[in-house]
Amino acid sequence: MSYVEGLRKAFRTRGGVVQAVDDVAFEAADGQITGLLGPNGAGKTTTLRMLYTLMAPDTGRVLVDGLDPAVEPGRVRATLGVLPDARGIYKRLTARENVAYFGELHGLDRRTIAERIANLCRALDMHEFIDRRAEGFSQGQRTKTAIARALVHDPRNVVLDEPANGLDVMTTRALREFLLRLREDGRCVLFSSHIMQEVARLCDRIVVIAHGRVVAAGSPDELRESTGCPNLEDAFVKAIGTAEGLYE
Repeated sequence: MSYVEGLRKAFRTRGGVVQAVDDVAFEAADGQITGLLGPNGAGKTTTLRMLYTLMAPDTGRVLVDGLDPAVEPGRVRATLGVLPDARGIYKRLTARENVAYFGELHGLDRRTIAERIANLCRALDMHEFIDRRAEGFSQGQRTKTAIARALVHDPRNVVLDEPANGLDVMTTRALREFLLRLREDGRCVLFSSHIMQEVARLCDRIVVIAHGRVVAAGSPDELRESTGCPNLEDAFVKAIGTAEGLYE
């Protein structure tokens, strides 16, 4: 389970100070898929980076399975499987070598790494390219390799930043089925997206972010009810529109 409260993060630019995240709070439960939904630049990636210890918040608190990243960053990282916005796989290594390397970083023995890779290869349908060098991989192959790398240590909490970006229809479908299996396994799955269809199909709970703030949160049915809209896309647009009005 992941919990964030009162997160704030600002960046200094030549034009002044940009408040990227402003008092964000939400909870992502075990056995559920929670989606951070918002337009580009809403603060989703910055929020996730603070959750998975890549950057520290200016103020606020993060807890992952009861652990505070500010106090125990190493233990928090061990509980997380992270697909960052930059996939960053090593092009001179095969997909198998990329995943195995991260298994070694997590202190896994060779037998365990081999078993985990076999399971992930089957779950993500990587057999065709598992022993090919990553140079020249398609976007889908890079994403699958990065997801396998993130999950090789069998984490209970999975954080994915825009996992469906640039994927074709078949790869997106396979990714969707994989995330549903993670949920069925009781894991906490948190992902960011600006693609309404993926959020609608996958998420038990949705957190809508705009201008660095949470402007709506709840199950898909709760969001539709609270906005008075018949479908989730209209509910999202109304929530974002309300936020735009507040910032004018």
